[in-house]
Amino acid sequence: MTTAEDTSTPDTTSYDAHFRVWRGDQEGGGLEDFTVEVNEGEVVLDIIHRLQATQAPDLAVRWNCKAGKCGSCSAEINGRPRLLCMTRMSVFARTDVITVTPLRAFPVVRDLVTDVGFNYEKAREVPAFVPPQGLGPGEYRMQQEDVGRSQEFRKCIECFLCQDTCHVVRDHEENKTAFAGPRFLMRVAELDMHPLDGAAEDGLDRKTTAQDEHGLGYCNITKCCTEVCPEGIKITDNALIPLKERAADRKYDPLVWLGNKIRRRS
Repeated sequence: MTTAEDTSTPDTTSYDAHFRVWRGDQEGGGLEDFTVEVNEGEVVLDIIHRLQATQAPDLAVRWNCKAGKCGSCSAEINGRPRLLCMTRMSVFARTDVITVTPLRAFPVVRDLVTDVGFNYEKAREVPAFVPPQGLGPGEYRMQQEDVGRSQEFRKCIECFLCQDTCHVVRDHEENKTAFAGPRFLMRVAELDMHPLDGAAEDGLDRKTTAQDEHGLGYCNITKCCTEVCPEGIKITDNALIPLKERAADRKYDPLVWLGNKIRRRS
C-alpha cells in the first residue's frame, strides 16, 4: 500500500537571503536590496544569476568559466575582494546581509563590471622573456628545482584581486602611473628568477627596472595581495620580498656597486 509523500516537513536546504547589490555606472549609483532564494551547495555567482533571471534582468556581471580559472567574476563581497564563483553561500550565516559591489580600485562600467584596462597597460610595460643567446627553440634545458622556484607564479589567473586589494592602487589613484601593482611585480620577479632569461646580456637589469620603472619601492609588504589570491600564491613572501632584497643589494651593497664599476671599465 502506498501513501502520499509527507510534505509537512520544511525544506531546510533552501532559504531566503538578503542581498545588497551595487547598481549604477560611471555617473554614479548605489546599493539595491533583494531577497533571493538560496539552495544548498550554491555560490554567490549562482545567486547573482538567479537575480538576473527573476528580479534584475539588466544586472551586469562579468563571468566565464564558473570554475575559478578564468578570473572574470572578480568583485567585492562584504568588502573583501573575491571570485563570485568560488565563494560558497555556506560561509555566511543565513541571517547575514550579503553585500556585492564592484572592484573598488578600477572604474565602474556598469553594476558589477569594472574597467580593468589599467592592468593590461601595466602588463605591456613589463619586458618579455629574453631567449638565451646561442640556443634555439626546443633547446632550453633547466633543472626542476630551477623551474619550481618560479612555477608557482604561473598559476596566476589574472583575476586582479591582488591589484584591487593593494592599498597603493586602491586608495591612491595618483600612484597608478608609477606603480605596476603586485601582479606585475610578481611577473618581473618571475623573469628575474628565470635561469634562462637573457635580459642581462641584452643590457636589461630587471631589478633596477622593478625599482625605477614599476614602483617596487611603493610596496610595504602588508601581504594583503597574498591573502586574497584564489590560487594561494605567496606573492609577498616568494616574489616581492626576494625582489626587494635583490634590488636593494644592487643599489646599496658597496661590493655589488664596486663590481659593477669594474665590469663597466673592462
